[in-house]
Formats: sequence, structure tokens, C-alpha cells
Amino acid sequence: MYVVSKWGFDLIPPVTLGFLRVAVGAGALWLAVAGRGGPAPSRSEWPTFVALGGWVTVTIATQFVGTELTNASQGSLLTVLTPVFTVLLGAAVLGERVTTAKAGGMTVAGVGTAVVVAGQYDLGSMAAGNALGVALLLVGSATWAGYTVWGLRAVRRHGALRAATYSSLASLPMLGALAAGELWYLGLSPADLPLTAESVAAVLYLGLGATAAAWYLWYKGLEYVPAGTVAVFFFAQPAVGAALGAALLGESLGSGFVVGGALMTVGIWTVSRDRAETADGASDAATE
Repeated sequence: MYVVSKWGFDLIPPVTLGFLRVAVGAGALWLAVAGRGGPAPSRSEWPTFVALGGWVTVTIATQFVGTELTNASQGSLLTVLTPVFTVLLGAAVLGERVTTAKAGGMTVAGVGTAVVVAGQYDLGSMAAGNALGVALLLVGSATWAGYTVWGLRAVRRHGALRAATYSSLASLPMLGALAAGELWYLGLSPADLPLTAESVAAVLYLGLGATAAAWYLWYKGLEYVPAGTVAVFFFAQPAVGAALGAALLGESLGSGFVVGGALMTVGIWTVSRDRAETADGASDAATE
């Protein structure tokens, strides 16, 4: 997503690209919901989806503008702070337990992520770049954690597909207003945006892959495990990106890829195992 986004900014301004991304993703999700049938949300249910749409709006705007203003190493490292924010919010808002195993597993996974990023990029470049971009990426990480934590009840009540669909749809007026403001500030109109194979491909990938499929699967995980357990998989993002770059673009893997990837695997397994043991213990206690 970050590679395609950075490339897409040369064609479409960041907030406008974010709006188009979510519009395509929300449309695809809505088609899936319509195909399955079922009632539309009631009037009393829409405030929940509008609130989640607000989290989406702030996340997309800060994430895309922050990505444009920073370099790849900063973007890769800062966005994986999402699990930390998610665990803290999960404990504060949902009362999720932060066990010693979960804290230790997240620490190991975080170290693994740092090793991968350090081996993939020049450490000196992490200190360079735009301070505003760094701040925006931090906000984006925190607001995606908010979307995860406050979305859990909606997911458990309505299911992942409906929760992802209606929260995305609710964000469109807000993102549309921000995109209109961006185009006005830049002195552009929608007609000035290039309609090329490259711009269409970028929007379709971001909309169908990085939004419709990814957000649905993210929320689908929340149907089964706590928010903090889902979030720990975010640490794998830089390793997955590096592996895809090597497989599809012929890029070389950094020196810390194997070590960092191993640490991430251990950390993620520890958190997942802690969740399984906690669930088994709760089940045994209920049985007794």
C-alpha cells in the first residue's frame, strides 16, 4: 500500500487519493453486503458507524499526507506503533488484560520489526524528513487503533463485513469534504486529475486490495480474538513488504531480515499462544 500510495501521489493529491481509495473500497464492500441480503442499519445504529467513519477519515488523511511528507524508513517504523496504541486502548476501553506473555511477545515482535527496518533502510535517513509528516503518521497509527478498539463491539454485533462496509460508507462525506478542500487549496478541479491507466490502477489496487479486502479481514479477526491480539500482526508489515519487494521487484533483502523476521514470528506466536491459553483457562473455569 505504501509503495503504491507514494507512487500515486505523483498523479493525485494525497487526501483526494485517499477519498477515491475509500470510495472504491466502500462500493465493493457494499456490493458484497447487498449480495448477501439482510436489513440495512436502523437509524439508532448509524451513530456507531458514523463514529467509526470519523476514525477512518482521520486515519486516511493523516496516513496519506504523512506518507507523502516522510521517507520510507520513517513510514515503515512509525506505522507499526499501531499495536502499541491498540493494546493500551484495549486495556483502557475494553478492559482487555495485558498479560506478561502478551507484553513480552509484543516487545519481541517490536524489536524484530526494528531490526528488519534497520537492515532495509539507512539508519541515518530515519532522522531526516519532515517533522509534520512524522507527527501525522503517529496520529494515523493512533486513530487506526481507535478504529480497531471502538469497532470491536460493532463487529461482534453486526459482523465484520457489515461493520467494515457501513463505517467506510459513513466516512465518505467527511473524506469528500477534505478532498474538495485540498483541491481548492491546490487550485485544481476534479477534471484536472489525470485519467490514465496508472492512476486507475493505483486507485483500484488501493480501493479493492488495501481497503475492501484488508479492512474486512482486519475486522474479521476481531470476531474471534481481542483487539490487542489482532493488532500484534501489524508488526509483520515491514517484513511482508520487504519480502514482496524481493519477490516482485527484485529488491535485495536487508541484512536483518532473517533475524528480525524470526523475532517477529516468536513474538506473534507468543501473543497468539497467550490468547489461546487464556481462552482455554476461561473455558475450564466456566466448566468447573
